[in-house]
Amino acid sequence: MSEEPRTLSESLDRVLKGLRGPDRRQVGGLFGRWEQIVGDLVARHVRPVRLEDRVLIVEVDEPAWATQFEFLSGQVVDRLRSEVGVDVDRVEIRVARRRRQTSNGDGA
Repeated sequence: MSEEPRTLSESLDRVLKGLRGPDRRQVGGLFGRWEQIVGDLVARHVRPVRLEDRVLIVEVDEPAWATQFEFLSGQVVDRLRSEVGVDVDRVEIRVARRRRQTSNGDGA
């Protein structure tokens, strides 16, 4: 009993559905439309990293943006539901680590 070959898109949708997560269009909408959802200014400082078990993990470039995004997170969750169709229960905010640079600026 062999199955017909499936496209990569179909296979990915099947895997995501099996994980009880959003489908690839929803994930693509979240990551692909992030700037549109949160606005240019926020998108420069906050980026989505992962969506797992209805928890959106974002990374901010400065601790102050963690506080700012905490205030905005409810609105972002509402927009994700209405514009992308992704159900998010909560947002987890992480501050990105900065790369240390040497005095000569080459990172070595």
